[in-house]
Amino acid sequence: MFENSMATAVLAASDLERAQRFWHDTFGLDPVSTDMGGATYVIGGVAVLVYESEFAGTNKATAFGIMTDDLDRDMAELRSKGVVFHDYDMPEIKTENGVVDMDGERGAWFDDSEGNIIALSQPTSVTLDEARRMLAAASG
Repeated sequence: MFENSMATAVLAASDLERAQRFWHDTFGLDPVSTDMGGATYVIGGVAVLVYESEFAGTNKATAFGIMTDDLDRDMAELRSKGVVFHDYDMPEIKTENGVVDMDGERGAWFDDSEGNIIALSQPTSVTLDEARRMLAAASG
């Protein structure tokens, strides 16, 4: 099954124009296509379709994740563009200055312009290149 396939991420937007401005202003990305009722971006080698929906921002869990080789650098850049990171104080996740240190990675979460929660993480037990190789090996 799925021997010849490609996965994409899908994020809802209640205001597609606002979402497109967010992706441009925050990530420096313009859509690679604007069809299928939305705008498709590519980040980290993953296609992300941002489409208009009345249900945007209703998911209370992480909707999309980006893995980086330098969490502090990328958080500073995102903060310079107005991104505010979530702070959590739960039994399994407690952030300091927006960052949690977990087994094998550091992470942070923020909302896009539409209320979708995006995770930013940095592996600490392996390098980003090793994580890529492990994923490639697992996908056969």
